[in-house]
Amino acid sequence: MAMIFDSHAHYDDEQFDEDRDALLQEMKENGVGAILNMSSSYASVKKTVALTKKYDFIYGAVGIHPEHADEFTEDVKKELHEILQGEKFVAVGEVGLDYYWASNPPKEVQKRALIAQYELARSLDLPIILHDRESHEDILKIAKENQDVVSVFHAYSGSVEMAREIVKIGGYIGVSGVLTFKNARKLPDVVQEVPMERLLIETDAPYMAPVPYRGKRNRSDYLYGVAEKIAELKGMTREEVLLATEKNMRRLLSI
Repeated sequence: MAMIFDSHAHYDDEQFDEDRDALLQEMKENGVGAILNMSSSYASVKKTVALTKKYDFIYGAVGIHPEHADEFTEDVKKELHEILQGEKFVAVGEVGLDYYWASNPPKEVQKRALIAQYELARSLDLPIILHDRESHEDILKIAKENQDVVSVFHAYSGSVEMAREIVKIGGYIGVSGVLTFKNARKLPDVVQEVPMERLLIETDAPYMAPVPYRGKRNRSDYLYGVAEKIAELKGMTREEVLLATEKNMRRLLSI
């Protein structure tokens, strides 16, 4: 029986504070086999550590998100390095570039934090999980300059051409609930183009719930709908998609 491996979620988010335990238990019963939980801010690093200790099927990634790039200091880097040596910590993330919000730290500050976190991933032989918003050109350039580290482009929003470049450097493409939206233009083409062994499925929970749950709080068992859509585009069964994406995650994370 194929299991869902959610490659990107934020179960430390306060939207889950009321019912987190019950929800995670229920999802396990609904065929969710594993979840990679992402820290985003410095505060969420500790919460992610706690989740990995409490739940056997939750793995962790820690890193400083571009919105908080100015929180990334030498001390924080040391602390992340220490946490990432724990056996359930399998990636550096969520890190990257976000040029969308004017309130974000300056581009140079974001780039410095991203490059330093590539160094962190390299030193521990771990993959890196990237957030890319309105920064396609810069982030692809940095990923290419660091192609000895495996890059995962989470909630992919780039072009087919950019996806080809990512596959060329050994990267992965994270496919979110956006694939099920009526106005998803580029993503279906990307999914058809990218080899199955380079695709991952993700919720970004609590955000980006797929149709028919759009606008609601997202959860990992909603990924059946995303797998269904990939299957349709690839001429596969949903089961085959779930098996392939789980296998991809296990290969990526060496678990």
